[in-house]
Amino acid sequence: MSEPTTKTISILNTSSPFGQANAKDSLDIALIMGTYEQVTHLFFQGDGVWQLVNNQQPESIQMKDFLKTFSAFEFYDLENIYVCKESLTQRKLPLCFHIDNVQVLDKKDFATKLTASDILLRF
Repeated sequence: MSEPTTKTISILNTSSPFGQANAKDSLDIALIMGTYEQVTHLFFQGDGVWQLVNNQQPESIQMKDFLKTFSAFEFYDLENIYVCKESLTQRKLPLCFHIDNVQVLDKKDFATKLTASDILLRF
């Protein structure tokens, strides 16, 4: 009997962290995939790059700071984290994130990595 092949799952984050539930849902799915040892890549593009910004204060808008959970990525083997450089530039954001291991990619490399996955979930 042959071993089942592992599929690569990519999660594309395009939503800001506190405007809707998309960012939190995406995080929950990433952690679940990590629990089941699925190869999971996280991508941040468009307003999704705001999820990586340091020193946000969601309490000021009566929101829970779920972004602190990003620090648990290493325990779930979520090590493939990519951000679109153009999205950062358009928003005038620095290359300073609240998690380590983020790879900043130009638009072409970002698209190449994203399309190499077997399953794509967009939030």
